[in-house]
Amino acid sequence: MADINRTTNSIALPSDLSQEVIQKTQDESAIMRLARPIALPGRGVTIPVITGDPEAAWVAETASKPVSNGTPATKLMTAYKIAVIETFSKEFVRDAQALYDALVERLPKSLAAVFDSTVVGATQAPGNNFDTFASCTAQSILNANNGTYLGLVAADGDIAAHGGIMNGLALSAQAKSLLLSAVDTTNRPLFLASAKEGVVDKVLGVDTYFNKNIYKAGTPGTSGTPAVVGVAGDWSKALYGTVAGVEIGVTDTATLTVGSGTSATQLNLWQQNMVAVKAEIEVGFRADTDCFNLLTGAVPQS
Repeated sequence: MADINRTTNSIALPSDLSQEVIQKTQDESAIMRLARPIALPGRGVTIPVITGDPEAAWVAETASKPVSNGTPATKLMTAYKIAVIETFSKEFVRDAQALYDALVERLPKSLAAVFDSTVVGATQAPGNNFDTFASCTAQSILNANNGTYLGLVAADGDIAAHGGIMNGLALSAQAKSLLLSAVDTTNRPLFLASAKEGVVDKVLGVDTYFNKNIYKAGTPGTSGTPAVVGVAGDWSKALYGTVAGVEIGVTDTATLTVGSGTSATQLNLWQQNMVAVKAEIEVGFRADTDCFNLLTGAVPQS
């Protein structure tokens, strides 16, 4: 619980807040729940990548054994920073538990939203050493003519063709509505164990996670691009790393710049009896993007 010093009006946040925020960030992020976590030093880490599988063969006694090598390569995973500052009134932070609960609830969602949105290609990547799925093969999962099921099967096949096994789906709220409305010829739901429950936890037998940030709007017009509503892939080939969890800082004396450009305004915390909490996380992401497919689900309107 946060402790408020009534004499100095200072705030001492609990030492375990950072750990709780990073844990909830990982829970809030569909990508982090599927990808493999690794320790990421501040200077980055080089990840070995081997393309192609060794091929064994039957051999006769004393015959030469076949030599089959993959192609080794490396990728550098760099730590990039995601940050957010949220302000609270001094009156609000008098209730220390309310402040703590608000931070644990709100900060992870903000951090996870940026991470997921970037990986799916809806937000610009922070640098060249951060992979995204923006250029992955796309499969439509529109409902027309059983398209939801066929699109998912097509994604499964494409991933297999590139040496992967589809073992997880990260889907948006828009994709969930497509799954819920997909039915067979007798109007029974395809992806629900029970229509009454309305819960989708596995699709084609693989773990499925929903997050509203796994979405990229399409461009309108007959020649436009459809919206991205999800990602399918072999998540054993995707890794994310974080540096030292989440860094939390608090001040009640800074002057903040709110907004940008000509619309930017200044907010003096001391003058307006407010407190600002800053959360920062350093994170990296790398993947074999050939083993992932984007799922699209909206036809551009002319």
